[in-house]
Amino acid sequence: MTTWDEPLGRGPLRGKTAKALEEKLDLHTLGDLLRYYPRRYDRRGDLTDLALLREGEQATVQARVLDAKRRTVPPRQGRRRMDLLEVVVTDGTGRLHLTFFNQGAYHQTRLTPGRLAMFSGRVGTFKGRRQLDHPQYELLDEDGSEVDRARAYADELIPVYPAVKGMDSATIGRAVEVALGVVDDLPDPLPPAVLGDRPGIADALRRIHRPQSDQDIGSARRRLKWDEAFVLQLALARRRRDAESLPAVPRPGADGGILDAFDAQLPFTLTDGQREVGDLLAARLDSAHPMHCLLQGDVGAGKTLVALRAMLRVVDSGGQAVMLAPTEVLAQQHHRSIGAMLGALGRAGQIDGAERATRTALLTGSMGAAARREALLDAASGAAGIVVGTHALLQEHVSFADLGLVVVDEQHRFGVEQRDALRAKAADGRPHVLVMTATPIPRTVAMTVYGDLDVVALTQLPAGRAPVSTHVVPAKDKPHYLSRAWERIREEAAQGRQAFVVCPRIGDGDSAEDAQAAGEEGERAPLSVLEIAARLTEGPLAGLRVEVLHGRMAPDDKDAVMGRFSAGTTDVVVSTTVIEVGVDVPNATVMVIMDADRFGVSQLHQLRGRVGRGKLPGLCLLVTESEEGSPARERLDVVASTTDGFVLSQEDLRMRREGDVLGDAQSGRSSLRLLTLLKDEKVIEEARERAAAYLEEDPELTAHPPLVRALEELLPEERAEYLDKT
Repeated sequence: MTTWDEPLGRGPLRGKTAKALEEKLDLHTLGDLLRYYPRRYDRRGDLTDLALLREGEQATVQARVLDAKRRTVPPRQGRRRMDLLEVVVTDGTGRLHLTFFNQGAYHQTRLTPGRLAMFSGRVGTFKGRRQLDHPQYELLDEDGSEVDRARAYADELIPVYPAVKGMDSATIGRAVEVALGVVDDLPDPLPPAVLGDRPGIADALRRIHRPQSDQDIGSARRRLKWDEAFVLQLALARRRRDAESLPAVPRPGADGGILDAFDAQLPFTLTDGQREVGDLLAARLDSAHPMHCLLQGDVGAGKTLVALRAMLRVVDSGGQAVMLAPTEVLAQQHHRSIGAMLGALGRAGQIDGAERATRTALLTGSMGAAARREALLDAASGAAGIVVGTHALLQEHVSFADLGLVVVDEQHRFGVEQRDALRAKAADGRPHVLVMTATPIPRTVAMTVYGDLDVVALTQLPAGRAPVSTHVVPAKDKPHYLSRAWERIREEAAQGRQAFVVCPRIGDGDSAEDAQAAGEEGERAPLSVLEIAARLTEGPLAGLRVEVLHGRMAPDDKDAVMGRFSAGTTDVVVSTTVIEVGVDVPNATVMVIMDADRFGVSQLHQLRGRVGRGKLPGLCLLVTESEEGSPARERLDVVASTTDGFVLSQEDLRMRREGDVLGDAQSGRSSLRLLTLLKDEKVIEEARERAAAYLEEDPELTAHPPLVRALEELLPEERAEYLDKT
C-alpha cells in the first residue's frame, strides 16, 4: 500500500529527479511533494491576432509556420556556444518570430513549414520585431476542430510552483504529475465524521495541482486548509489537556493579607477591567493546575498593577513571584515602581515596614558583588516575596525557596529556552505563568487565535490619561517640518515640560552593532544618539539641559540620568530604545523618533507610550526619509492613524505575517502551507470547536490511525517539545 511517508527515491519518482527534489526543495516523501502546492496559476492568454500583440503581455496565438532555421551562436565571455532555432509564423494578419535555445533539432522536426499550431508566451521585441522566446506550443490537426481546441488551450490553468535555482516550476510540475498517479492509494488523514461534505483527499490534491476551473482551486483549498486547521487544533487541544492534568501548587491568597492591605491603600479606584482581570487571574492561581495566561493591554492600561496584585496573592499564599524584564532599565523601573506602590508593605524587616509585609529584590547582570549576594540570598531564603530581574535570573546558581508565579514582561523579547529555564526553577517545575505584552507581535497573536494560550485583556485605560497625537515628519521632502519639531520641544521646555529623542543606534563607531546598523553599502548610516545629541545641543536645542542614555552606559550612570529626568532637572533625553518600555515620567510630553522607519510597529507604539502618561497631552513625531507609498512609510502611517494597540497588532500581523506557530520564528512564513491567520480565523475557530469535541469522543485517537500520522507529521518530537515549553 502506498503511504504518505514513502521516500521519493523508492516511490514512483526515482533517480535524479527524487535526489534533486530532496536537495533543492527539502522534499523527501510522497506527502512532501503532494503538499508542495502551486504558488499561483497562469493562463496562457486569450487567443490574439498577431497584429494586435503588445509587448509584455501574456498571449496565445494560432498561427502557421512559414520558416524554421537553425544556427549556432558562437561562445562569448561567460557564455557557452548555443544552438538557436528561429521560427517565423503567421496568422494572415501579421508575422511573429519565435526563438528556441539549445533544443533546435527537436523543435525543427515538429515545426515544419505549413504546420498549424498554438503558441503561448510573453511578447517581447528584438531589433524592432515582435517575438516569443522559447514559447509553449501545441500542434493542431487540420480537422476543423482547431478553434475549440485553441480556446481550451489558451484558457487552461497552468500551476506555477515556488521554484529555486536548478529546479524550475515545470520540472516540479512533471514530478507532481507522476505523484498524482498514486494519489488514490493514499489514506485520507481525516475521518469521515470530521470531513463532512468536503472532497476526499485524492480529489482535493488533483484539483489543487491540476485544476480544470477556478472552482476546483477554491474547493481544494477549503478542504486542505481545513486539514491544517483541524490537525493543528487537535495538537493544541491535546497539549492543553495534558497541561491541565499536570499538578501545580494552588495559590489561594489569604484574607487580611498584603493584597488586601495594598488595595486599601491605593490612591485611586481600580478600573472595571483591572478588577475583572484580577478576579480571573485569582481563579486561575487558585487551581491545582498551572496557569498559563497572556495578559494583553494597551500602553498605560495598568498591566503592571494587575501583575503586582497577582504576585501579592502568591506571596500571601506563602510563595514567591518573579518578574522577568528584557532590559536593566526596565527591570530597575519595575523595581522602583513596585517599591513605590507597595510602600511600607514592601519593606519587611525594616523599621518603617508594615507589620505584615514582604521584601522586593532586584537582580541584574551588572550589579555589584555585595548587592548581588544580598539579592541571591533573599531569593533563595524566601525573604524576598517578589524578585525583579533581567536575564541574570536565568543563571544556574539563582534559586528560590518556593517559586509560585513567573511574570514575563514583553515576552517576545525572550527566547523559549530562556523562559523555560526560569520556569524550571520552581520546585515542581510547574509554576503559574503570566506573560504580558502591549502590542502582541505576529507570532503571539497567532498563538492566541490558534488557541494555545489563555488570553485575558485590559481594554480600558485608567481615567485621567491624556491623549497622544502622532504625526509623520518627512524630513527629506519637508525639512522645515523637522525644524518645527525642535521648536515644539523648546516651547514645551519653556512651560516646564520634557521630551525624549530616540535614535536607532549609539554611534560611538567602535561596535559591531553600529557596523550592522549602517546597513548595506551605499546607504546612509542610521542616526545615532551621540551624533544627534551633539547636533541638538549646538543647534536647535542650545541652552536646554540635554543628556544621553544608551545600553552601554554603566548602570549607575543610567540610573542617574533617569533620576534627573524623573526629577525634572533634565529637559531632553536623547536615547536608544532602552526607554522603550517601563519608563514612567508623567511630565514628558514630546517623543521624537529619528529614522522611525527603522523600527517596527510594536516598538513605535511602545516608544510613543512614554509620553502622555499624566494629565498633559502627548505628541509623538515620527521622523523619516522614506518615500511616500513605500512599505516603510505605510508602517509609519499606520502607527500615526491610531493609538489602539489591538488595532496595531492586527496591522503588524498583516504586514509581517504570523510567523511559525509551531516553531521559533517570530514572523515571516509559517510552516502551515495554506492556513493564514488574517484570512482564516473563522476556519480556525470552527476547527478548534470540532477538535475539542473529537478529542472528547476519541481521547486516544484510536478510531482513525491516519489522523495520528498526520499529527506526527505536523508536530514531530522536537516541535512538540518546543510547543510544550511556550
